[in-house]
Amino acid sequence: MSISIPLTPQELHNLAMNTVGKDLEKQGYEFLAVNSTLLKDPQFVALKKGKLHFVFVKAITYPDDPNYIDPIYAEAMKLHAEKFKAQCFFGYVGLADASDYNKPLCKDLDFVVNYPGIKKW
Repeated sequence: MSISIPLTPQELHNLAMNTVGKDLEKQGYEFLAVNSTLLKDPQFVALKKGKLHFVFVKAITYPDDPNYIDPIYAEAMKLHAEKFKAQCFFGYVGLADASDYNKPLCKDLDFVVNYPGIKKW
């Protein structure tokens, strides 16, 4: 019997970064900077149609809702983006163990992704 090793906060963040990054590529964004360090904002600085975009990424574990964006945090990040004449977007990715949403995500177990797409603030 093998012992499941839970994912670290950085590994969860990397899963969210990969999900959002693939979506941005598919939508035609050109990356100027990517910062995958946990708690360093923004995670993506990108161009689309000549406009600068800041995308803030967060891994959300069940039971928290990836559709909820804290308005105080969002307003602070929007002000930061406006200093650079950038549009502000959030890409929150819900993650849960596939067999039991209440279990922690582990390296050797399947998981489900709830990604509602990037949201403009």
